[in-house]
Amino acid sequence: MSPVDRAGLHGMDTNDRLEPALVEVEAATTAIVRDVVPVAELTGFFDRAFTLLAGVISEQGATIVGPAFARYHGEPTETADVEVGFATASAVRADGEVRGGSLPGGRVVRVVHAGGFDGLGAAWERLRSWIDEQGLTTGPDLWEVYLTEPSPEMDPADLRTELNWSVG
Repeated sequence: MSPVDRAGLHGMDTNDRLEPALVEVEAATTAIVRDVVPVAELTGFFDRAFTLLAGVISEQGATIVGPAFARYHGEPTETADVEVGFATASAVRADGEVRGGSLPGGRVVRVVHAGGFDGLGAAWERLRSWIDEQGLTTGPDLWEVYLTEPSPEMDPADLRTELNWSVG
């Protein structure tokens, strides 16, 4: 199965994903760094964690099979219990702060946010509203998948971030 199939995106064009949809996803093996971080310090944590992950994944010869993600354990407040990482073809061995992990499988409400990261808070609120309107119950698992890799010279309007929220 391709990484796109595993992520549950196969067969959906970008326009379909700009509206929330209920999908079934398969669990994925991941390499992660997890910490409880003040929200104001998330960017620094992401930068540090992705640097650590790149080194360990390369050193262990692991294969990345999907884009970078951030999984939140509970809704962020002034702090976020967050893990960042990549889906991998097989488990990685623990090395320093890098650990093996997984993204959950099951029923997820998904939408793609088009635009800069500064709009993610509002996008999550819209997704929560949609879930409530459908009479669904939010689950404990929510994560972002960074479909486009950011770079300093890019227009933030070109960023695409997939939001996923488990539902009961």
